[in-house]
Amino acid sequence: MTPQPYETLHFFGQDPWWMVLLKAVFCFGFLVLTVLIAIVWERKVVAWMQLRIGPNRHGPWGMLQSLADGVKLALKEDLVVKGADKVVYILAPIVCAVPAFMAFAVIPFGPAGNEVSIFGTRTAMQLTDFPVALLYILATASIGIYGIVLAGWSSGSTYPLLGGLRSAAQMVSYEIAMGLSFAAVFIYSGSMSTSEIVAHQQPTWFAALLPVSFIVYIIAMVGETNRAPFDLPEAEGELVGGFNTEYSSLKFAMFMLAEYVNMVTVSAVASTLFLGGWRAPWPVSTFWEGANHGWWPMLWITLKIQLLLFFFIWLRGTLPRFRYDQFMKLGWKVLIPVSLVWLVLIASVRALRNEGYGFGEVVLYVGAPVGAILLLALLRDFLKKEPEPEPILPKGEFDPMAGGYPVPPLPGQELPPVPRRRSRAPKQLQDALNGADHTEGS
Repeated sequence: MTPQPYETLHFFGQDPWWMVLLKAVFCFGFLVLTVLIAIVWERKVVAWMQLRIGPNRHGPWGMLQSLADGVKLALKEDLVVKGADKVVYILAPIVCAVPAFMAFAVIPFGPAGNEVSIFGTRTAMQLTDFPVALLYILATASIGIYGIVLAGWSSGSTYPLLGGLRSAAQMVSYEIAMGLSFAAVFIYSGSMSTSEIVAHQQPTWFAALLPVSFIVYIIAMVGETNRAPFDLPEAEGELVGGFNTEYSSLKFAMFMLAEYVNMVTVSAVASTLFLGGWRAPWPVSTFWEGANHGWWPMLWITLKIQLLLFFFIWLRGTLPRFRYDQFMKLGWKVLIPVSLVWLVLIASVRALRNEGYGFGEVVLYVGAPVGAILLLALLRDFLKKEPEPEPILPKGEFDPMAGGYPVPPLPGQELPPVPRRRSRAPKQLQDALNGADHTEGS
């Protein structure tokens, strides 16, 4: 039976103050602990992919490496750039880190019903929920990006400013695609509440019902978190270190913490929207009725988050960084048009289903126009004439300093040969380098 809209929301807002505080501390601790594990896991997995050892000094098997990194960053000298806007310069890492923690408040760790007892009080395994929870997630994610933009602007340096501008363009480009993938989930579930969305993923997860939205969100979440291959705001090969070039010590650590917390948050959102949230995977849920009750749901969503974090690490160890034009083209010319077309299809399907049309009629009314459009596109590509090759210009003299500035050669022109001076090396050395035999009697 399909759940009625917002029937789970009455479980929230009834906890005593100490329970709300305890849940908030748990969310904070869960994020920090997951970040510490993810840092070590990332370095271990990338080392395994690159056939090297990885961290192996701090703690057993190097498992305390992330703690050692945190202590090192805390003890480094804290510098403030002389030409920086000091107030914004100090606030930027805070603006970047705090929203990353805030977004986790609406992630459900279990059913909305009061199924667990904490110190004798029945409560839901979620800090809070409300009818527009996913809009709250989008809003907090947008605010976090401003921390990067302000960090680049306030540093008073060229390369951080370029990294901040890249981050602003990245935010606009990929949040549109992310919002469109959210919209498909809204249409299919009829709700923006995270607990309601998980409740509607029974028996089929939305990753199977909305595969295009799931793929678009996975790509957009990598772009939103500035992770490789979309780490254009940092780009150490081009921008030294990007927006955080002028930061050190704890302020730099807060940027790193915000990046990893954002990874955990977007992974949790992907699990909630598309992978069934706290629900057990299909083979387990078929033979074990208690898999989705009690404290067990926390295990399932944690495993899904860890698998998505492994996906982040896998991308970093596999793909090179995109060029900036490729990055923008993927966002504006691929993800957004595909999301818009897919959203229209989903809306049409839901409208027809709500009107009582059967599956075959829906496929006919929606699939036939799509197939016709694809067929016309194929015919257009097939009948399209090959462009005539450009005529080769006759060879002419080329002046590499025309107008007083170095210019490249035009088609058909060749660079003049580079003059070379005669070698001053002795003749015997030249013959030896050329392979001549100077042994006696030759």
